[in-house]
Amino acid sequence: MISFEYVSFGYDGSRETLAGLNAAIRPGECVLLCGASGCGKTTVTKLINGLIPAFTPGCRLEGRVEVDGLDPAKTPMHQLARKVGSVFQNPKSQFFNLDTDSELAFGLENAGCPPEEIHARVAETVEALGLESLCGQSIFSLSGGQKQLLAFGSVYAMGPDIFVLDEPTANLDQEAIARLHDEIAGLKRQGRTVVIAEHRLYFLTDLIDQAWYIRQGSLSRRFTREEFQRLTDEERERLGLRTLSSAPCTLPPAKPAGSGEGLSVEGLTCAFQKREAVFRELSFSVRPGEVVAVTGPNGVGKTTLSRCLCGLLREQAGTVRLHGRPLGRKERQRAAFCVMQDVNHQLFSDSVWGECRISAPDAPDEKIAEVLDRLQLLSFRERHPMALSGGQKQRLAVATALLSEKPVLIFDEPTAGLDAKERIRFRNVISSLAADKIVILATHIVTDIAYVAKTVVLMNGGKIIKTGAQEELCSDISGKVWEITAESDKVMEYMSRMRVSNAVSDGSKYTLRIVSDNLPEQGAKTVQPTLEDVCIYYFGDM
Repeated sequence: MISFEYVSFGYDGSRETLAGLNAAIRPGECVLLCGASGCGKTTVTKLINGLIPAFTPGCRLEGRVEVDGLDPAKTPMHQLARKVGSVFQNPKSQFFNLDTDSELAFGLENAGCPPEEIHARVAETVEALGLESLCGQSIFSLSGGQKQLLAFGSVYAMGPDIFVLDEPTANLDQEAIARLHDEIAGLKRQGRTVVIAEHRLYFLTDLIDQAWYIRQGSLSRRFTREEFQRLTDEERERLGLRTLSSAPCTLPPAKPAGSGEGLSVEGLTCAFQKREAVFRELSFSVRPGEVVAVTGPNGVGKTTLSRCLCGLLREQAGTVRLHGRPLGRKERQRAAFCVMQDVNHQLFSDSVWGECRISAPDAPDEKIAEVLDRLQLLSFRERHPMALSGGQKQRLAVATALLSEKPVLIFDEPTAGLDAKERIRFRNVISSLAADKIVILATHIVTDIAYVAKTVVLMNGGKIIKTGAQEELCSDISGKVWEITAESDKVMEYMSRMRVSNAVSDGSKYTLRIVSDNLPEQGAKTVQPTLEDVCIYYFGDM
């Protein structure tokens, strides 16, 4: 049992982050914490795993928190860690080793488990979670999504009764999200308690027992699974929540490109730390006036490409040109600004305003205030960047990109920590930027691509496997997307043997959207493909 008895929390000198939380989580329940970025979701997770108040000196904490009969505020961390396993929003913050094998074993070693038991439990974890491809690798060579999977694996190996997951899908592609869904379902079958703070909701609707909607630090509403599933689109949008299904997007009309030559990539090859090349001989172009999206599975090289294009990594071969002129690494650093997947790497100042001033030392105060207000950060101008929520940090990094005035803007998974309203705001910002800048968006979040990108580059296996306008890519798989109706008890069986891009429940039955070259089932009907179907078609088996 996890219980909160009128719990309030605030950092020293700031308003309450959490106010009067009075609720309980029963053993074996899966509870979703949802709400806007900065509403208090992460605070709730830290109260459960004891990081608050242990690592928050000077904070104000009132009320009582109890976790399986223990008070996290008074329980030694090593003792609490045997009961509560946490996967943080930024998985790098919980790594202690340089290689993946050591990281999987670290918690067990720290707990004093015998070597044979450590070996057995690590092997069991690798097999259960399908982590074979991550074994024997350097931590530094992993993509953001792979780090997220490794962090989950290191916690799973410990076998805690309670799993606390803070934005676990932020860096995951569709395949990894589907795998996480199955892993959480497995934890529920084992009787484990799962508390998950998430913006993405569609993959959780059949798993949760409760949904807590937190608004400005207060538990505003509590939903049962059935009540949450019955939320209308109007109610969901009013609450600022993302879609409850991975429903297809309507593709917008393509915008005309500008008259400039833009950015061209020719035969680009790049490796990470003298290892085997992550990708080879990539070639594509981006013109002013358009957004080009680069997508593919976790670990395919999206982040490596982003860093190479902005001069943070050196290429092994190939040429990057801007308006016909070749750009060396130093020149790319001056011409391009990258909003990184982990924005903690690019926040240096002791205030939000100071961070903006670093990017734009000569900008008038009015300009900085305008950008911060546009991204709803002006009220945090004196706040330390590290005191912001994950979504707020992401917005601050976007603000510094806007203020840099560089002609090439590269965004690497920029909406990972953003709620539904913020993602819409971000897409609008991207669309406005494309009018006079060159914009590259590296992401696996298909809805972001569908709304803003004219051209899509599909990467896999170290190369570009397909590129073209959204309409063209969807047309290429016409006749290969189907819908069928299935009973609830048949859904998991269909998912295990077919590429299911979407599953929507009406309470008794499911409508499944299936990507297949051939008729998947008698009675299946073809439907219009979407960009999400395209990604499932090319990457779903990977």
